[in-house]
Amino acid sequence: MNMKKALITGITGQDGSYLAEFLLSKNYQVHGIIRRSSSFNTHRIDHIYKDPHDAGRNLFLHYGDLSDPGKITELIYNIQPDEVYHLGAQSHVRVSFDMPEFTGNISGLGTVRLLDAIHRSGTKTKFYQASTSELFGSALAPQSETTVFQPQSPYAIAKLYAYWMTINYRDAYKMFACNGILFNHESPRRGETFVTRKITRALSAILAGKQSKLFLGNLDAKRDWGFAPEYVEMMHLMLQQDSPSDFVVGTGESHSVREFIETALNYLSIEIEWKGESINEIALIKSFDNKWSNVLNIGMPIIEIDPRYFRPTEVDFLMADISKAKNQLSWQPRVTFSELVNIMMDYDLNENSIAAPNKGIDAVNSKGFDWTKHEIVFNEIR
Repeated sequence: MNMKKALITGITGQDGSYLAEFLLSKNYQVHGIIRRSSSFNTHRIDHIYKDPHDAGRNLFLHYGDLSDPGKITELIYNIQPDEVYHLGAQSHVRVSFDMPEFTGNISGLGTVRLLDAIHRSGTKTKFYQASTSELFGSALAPQSETTVFQPQSPYAIAKLYAYWMTINYRDAYKMFACNGILFNHESPRRGETFVTRKITRALSAILAGKQSKLFLGNLDAKRDWGFAPEYVEMMHLMLQQDSPSDFVVGTGESHSVREFIETALNYLSIEIEWKGESINEIALIKSFDNKWSNVLNIGMPIIEIDPRYFRPTEVDFLMADISKAKNQLSWQPRVTFSELVNIMMDYDLNENSIAAPNKGIDAVNSKGFDWTKHEIVFNEIR
């Protein structure tokens, strides 16, 4: 039986690395597009990349860029992929306000370059577009596939263009093209500038004596946070259906940034007290386990607000209605919010040479993610 071939844009990111692991476990030949850089940027997939001379190698990396239509077309023609997973983007919402044109070029037009290359190649390639819950903006929650979009950032607007172009190519050229409208999904591989990872990294660094405070923006923004490896399973599932369709993917719960912080601190046996309001709000240490007595003091300020982290236009409340995914694909998340926070804390504590409780790691490893390389990742990703 012929081995399926998949092409992943954004393979070096959080989702791309988990997806590559998953597809390799399904006996795919996996191709990934990486951007040329003077520094190494493949650390999330180093543990699955084999020597080029290894006969058993099924992972291939290609230099390319979503701004280069010629290279994109060349890769589609040469690889002839059965499935394309388009995960690459300028995906940081706050940064998109500073770089709106670049965000539109990569996150919006980059999608069209891929769709058009597939269409013109004549291949029967199935296409997955990584859409985002940011499309919903200020729409009332819970948000489903039929909720009206109200994008509130250059990133969301670029993704809205990509969303509709995916549907247009599906309708116009009968392509198998799907949008996965994914709500926030996190993991120990989350980029260090995203708020969840920023929190777990900073708290671990504070306990290691390497940092004194954590600076954040809007503490009351509420998001539907899930575990990234579950969501890449859903990406694959969408492309295995008889006909293409768009799906909302999330947990059906919503938690604030403040709740994320408090859950993380509770896991560490640390209690805080919030003082002040708005940009003057701070978190003070109220109590803590004796094992932190060398770095913490009662009344010590640990979190402060920095107005630079506020977005010019904010999205206050996102929560997924995953009825369609449950009913049509029999999919629903397995990892809870607290388990997600715990595994991220475990990872960053271990990164700072602090003995972690490892309850998060144990919980996730008990959920049936046999295809992921958690042990390797925890030891090797730096």
